[in-house]
Amino acid sequence: MQYNPKEIEKKWQKFWIENRYSEPEEDYNKDKRYILSMFPYPSGRIHMGHVRNYAIGDAIARYYRKMDKNVLHPIGWDAFGMPAENAAIKMGVHPKKWTYENIDYMRGELDSLGLSFSKNREFATCDELYTKWEQNFIIDMWEKGLLYKKAAMVNWCPHDKTVLANEQVIEGKCWRCDTEVVQKEMDQYFLKITDYAGELLDDLKKLEGKWPSQVIAMQRNWIGRSEGLEFDFYFDEQSKNILNNHFEKFKVFTTRPDTIYGVSYTALAPEHEIVKYLIENNLLPKEDIQKIKKMQNTPPRERAQAEKEGIFLNLYVIHPLTKEKVPVWVANFVLTEYGSGAVMAVPAHDERDFEFAKKYNLPIKYVIKPKNGEIDKTKAYTESGILFDSGEFSSLDSETAKKKIIEYFEKNGLGRKTINFKLKDWLVSRQRYWGTPIPLVKCPKCGIVPEKKENLPITLPEDVKITGEGNPLELHPTWKYTKCPKCGSDAIRETDTLDTFVESSWYFLRYTTPRKYWEDYPFRKEDVDYWMSVDQYIGGIEHAILHLLYSRFFTKVLRDLGYIKIDEPFERLLTQGMVLKDGAKMSKSKGNVVDPDEIIEKFGADTARLFILFAAPPSKELEWNDSAVEGAYRFIKRFYDKSQNVKKASNIAKIDHKSLKKEEKLARKKVYEALKKSYEVYERSFSFNTLIAASMEAMNALNDQKNEDVWCEGYWILTNILEPIIPHVCWEIADRLFDRKNFKKIDILEEVFEEESITLAVTINGKRRCEIEVAKDASKEEILKVAKEAAKKWIENKEIIKEIVVPNRLVNLVVKG
Repeated sequence: MQYNPKEIEKKWQKFWIENRYSEPEEDYNKDKRYILSMFPYPSGRIHMGHVRNYAIGDAIARYYRKMDKNVLHPIGWDAFGMPAENAAIKMGVHPKKWTYENIDYMRGELDSLGLSFSKNREFATCDELYTKWEQNFIIDMWEKGLLYKKAAMVNWCPHDKTVLANEQVIEGKCWRCDTEVVQKEMDQYFLKITDYAGELLDDLKKLEGKWPSQVIAMQRNWIGRSEGLEFDFYFDEQSKNILNNHFEKFKVFTTRPDTIYGVSYTALAPEHEIVKYLIENNLLPKEDIQKIKKMQNTPPRERAQAEKEGIFLNLYVIHPLTKEKVPVWVANFVLTEYGSGAVMAVPAHDERDFEFAKKYNLPIKYVIKPKNGEIDKTKAYTESGILFDSGEFSSLDSETAKKKIIEYFEKNGLGRKTINFKLKDWLVSRQRYWGTPIPLVKCPKCGIVPEKKENLPITLPEDVKITGEGNPLELHPTWKYTKCPKCGSDAIRETDTLDTFVESSWYFLRYTTPRKYWEDYPFRKEDVDYWMSVDQYIGGIEHAILHLLYSRFFTKVLRDLGYIKIDEPFERLLTQGMVLKDGAKMSKSKGNVVDPDEIIEKFGADTARLFILFAAPPSKELEWNDSAVEGAYRFIKRFYDKSQNVKKASNIAKIDHKSLKKEEKLARKKVYEALKKSYEVYERSFSFNTLIAASMEAMNALNDQKNEDVWCEGYWILTNILEPIIPHVCWEIADRLFDRKNFKKIDILEEVFEEESITLAVTINGKRRCEIEVAKDASKEEILKVAKEAAKKWIENKEIIKEIVVPNRLVNLVVKG
C-alpha cells in the first residue's frame, strides 16, 4: 500500500462533509469550545499566511472534538473594501461578481487543506442579510447618539475626487494616480468610541495572561490615558482687537503642570479654529497663509515626522501665573487629532518644543533640575526633578508640584484636573461604492433621519460605473433619491458607505446562530449566551490595535443596546507570526510567493499542515524552507508505511510494563512523553513544533524494538496525538487498524515514567570524574561499592577519609594521599 495523499485526502474530506463532522451540536448542556481564526478577505487566492492561521485553529478545534466538546469552528469572508473597486477599474468586472467568484475559488482551496470549518454558518459580509442587521445596529447607535456627523479634515485626491485613508497616501500623493493629496474639510460620520475609552482601557486587565502582553501594551498606548491639567490661555487686549474680539481664549492640556513656569510660547495646529479665522479674514500676510495651507495639506502622519515648521501669528496670551505675555505660533507638529489642537510649549523640558525654539530663536527657560547634578543646557531636560524659578512651588519635587499646581488652579478657578485619552472617535464614513450603505436619509425639513427598520436592508445598486473618480453612489442617477421616512417629503439617501472595520467588529457574534434563524435575528440571545466569549481567537499581529479594539467597542455597545450580556468578545488570543521567504514577507512584487495549491498538489495537504506547524512556534516568524517541506512529507510517508507493520486491534492490549525490555520501556516512555506534551500544547502553549518533535522522537524509539503490543499502543497514541495536525493520514490509519470512533482523551500512565535505575555522578574531592547507574532502590553500601569500582583509577593507593551519598544526585569520595 503506497502512501497516496491525493486519494486519502479526497476520501476523508468527502466523509467529513457527508457526516457533518465539522458542524456544532445544538446541545447547549454540553461543554463548548468556540475556536475562531480571523476571516479572510476574498482577494482571489489563499497564501501561506492563511495556511498557517487556519492550520493552527483547525488543530485546536479538532483536538477539542476529540475531547468530546461541542466545537464551533466557523469561517466567513470579510468581503467589502477597496480591492474589489480597484479590480472593477482595472479589469472591468463588477465588484460583486469579482468578490463572489473569489469566494468560490478560495473556499475550494481551504477545503483542499481539510480544514474543519462549519459549512452551514459560512457567510460573506456583503451578503444582504448581513447588511440588514448591520444597518439595524447603526440606526440604534444613531438614535442613542453614539453615531454622529461633524466636519472633519480628510485626505482628498483632487483628481480621483475621493477621500483617501492615511494608508493610501504615499509621500503626500495619491497611491493610485500620484496626484498631490490635499486636506479637505468634509462632513463625516463618527462613532463615539471615546465614550468607552475608560472601560476599554480598564477591561484590558481582564485579558492579562490570556492575550499577548505586546497586544495589551499596544492597545493601552493607543487608548492613551493621561492625567493632567486643563486650562485656558487668555489673549491680551491687543490680540483681541486683532481678532475682532471673536476669540478671547483657547484651551490647552498638559501632563506636566510642574513645568508651567517654563512656558515661553504657545502653538496652535494649522487647522485650529483661530488659525482658520485669521486666514478667512485675511489677517495674515499672503506668504504666511500659503505656508499654513501647505501644512494643512500635509497628512498628519507625515507632519509628525517632518522638520518642525512654524509661523508667528502676531498674537499674545497671558501666562495664568506669571502674567507675562506669551507669543502664539502656528506649528506643524501640533495636530488636531490630539487634545484641543493647542499646546503650551516648554522647550527646556520637551524635546519637540526645544527643537522648535532653537530653530526660531525662542526663549528656553529651565525650571526643573536633577535632584543630583547640573542641567545640560544643550538639550531639553525631560525627567522629573526639583523645581526652581517657579514662584511658591520652587524647591518642590516634580510629583508634589504637579498636585500642588493643579490644586492652585482649581482653587482659583483657573483650570481643572482632567483625564484625557489619545483615542479619538472612529470615523466610519467612506465615499466609496463597495461597502455597507449608511441607512440615513437627508430631508430638507427633518434633517438627517434614520431609514425605517422594516425597509432594511438598503442594498447597493448594481448598475454603477466605477471609474475611480468620485463616489459611484453619489453619481448614480436614481438610487439616492427617496422619501423621508418621517414626513414623506422628497429626500436624499446618504451615499457614504461604512468603514469595513464595522463588518469585522461583530461577525463573530453572527456565527453563534444557525443559518435558519438569520432572516429574523442578527443572532439569538440563547446562542450568544452559550457560545460567547470566543474561547480562542487566532490572527495576525497586524490586527492588534484597530480590529481588536473596534470589536471590543462594538461588543460593549451591543451589550448596552440590550442584544448581548458579555463585556469582552475574545477570551484568549494567539497572534501568529508572518511567513517569510528569503528573509522577507511573501509578496508578488518580491517574487518570493509560495503557492499553497502547488504544495498540496505535489505533497498533499497533510504535508503543508505539518510543515507550517513544525517550522516555528506559532507566534514567531516562519522562514520558508523547501527541504523542510520535503522532510515533512517523508515523515508522513514513513508514518503511513510503518503502520502496515502494526497489527489490527479494536482494543489496545494492556501491557505489563515491568516485564518489558529496556528499549521497549524507552519506546513507551517516549510515546507517553509525546502524549503528555500534547495536552499542554493543545490547551495552553500551542507550541506545535515541540509536539511534532516529540512525536518524531517517539517514532524513532518505536523503530528500535520489535514488541507488537508496544508498537500497536504507540501507533494508536501517536495517531491520536497527530490527528489534529495531519488529519487525513491519521483517519486513514485509524480506520484500517483501530476503532476510529475512539479518537478521544487517553490517560497518561505514570508507570512508564518510573525509572528502575538511576544515574549518579561520582566526584573525587568534589571534582566530577564519572557516572554510575544503579538500581533505584539500591542501598548506600551497594551504591558505594559500584562507585568505588567505577572510580578505581582515581582512588587507587589513596586513603578514603569520607564517603558521601546525596540521594538521586551524586557520590563524593574524599581521599588523602
